[in-house]
Amino acid sequence: MSDIRGSLWSHSCTWTDLLVPVSLDAGRDGLDLSDGWMDRWTATWKYAGDEIAGPVRHLGQVPVASRGPMRGFTWRREQRHRPGLESLVSTGRLHGFESLEEDQLLVALDFAGDLVEVLSQPLRIRFRTAEKWRNHTPDFFAVTRVGAWLIDVRPRDLIEPEDLESFAAAEEVALVCGWHYVVAAEWRPHVRSTLGALYGKRRLTRDVLGIQADLLAHAEKGVTLGELASKQTYWPVARAQLLHLLWHRRLGIDLAQPLTDSSRVVLAGGIS
Repeated sequence: MSDIRGSLWSHSCTWTDLLVPVSLDAGRDGLDLSDGWMDRWTATWKYAGDEIAGPVRHLGQVPVASRGPMRGFTWRREQRHRPGLESLVSTGRLHGFESLEEDQLLVALDFAGDLVEVLSQPLRIRFRTAEKWRNHTPDFFAVTRVGAWLIDVRPRDLIEPEDLESFAAAEEVALVCGWHYVVAAEWRPHVRSTLGALYGKRRLTRDVLGIQADLLAHAEKGVTLGELASKQTYWPVARAQLLHLLWHRRLGIDLAQPLTDSSRVVLAGGIS
């Protein structure tokens, strides 16, 4: 695959390489995937406010535009999860999430996922196991410049055997539709801190001192983050501007490594 909007990645790397993989083999063993399952299993989605259902065989032909979330996002006292709305630079809109883990996924997609569009609670899958019919609603559907992704989010220590069945079913449906599938259960150790450092500087900011042009000029030489900042008279301001330029893909870093002063910075493809 091609480089992802200014981050330094190998050609075989995607944003999912920031995650620790989850094996779904145990869940797949319990699914009824006998002949005709793609016609028996169904998917339900919301289109213009109405629920529409059909066999999963045809799901990949359904347009993403005008789809809505399968359920709303509610807030109440003493609830155990933390829902909210995340503003994404990539789409210019607010997107719902049901937990802080889902919020982290949205932030990662916004920065590193080459994101075009994302839909929360995109559809409900009705699938058959060896014992019974079950329903599952994946957490996100993301359209990126390197393909479409069906995504579930659940911390690794909270994944139960039934969850693995649901995730395996979602992966089978994704494969039928020509999509990718991933479970966001655990991020590699440095990812949260790196995204946290960049996240605070994603908003539009004024360059009163005219520092950005000099930073971009020096980045052509392939220097490190620390070297770029130290070349400026007002180096604390330069650091803030560097993080802003990184988030907006005017500069690139290797997100596969921790963000430090020794991180190498290069020019990227431009503002999203």
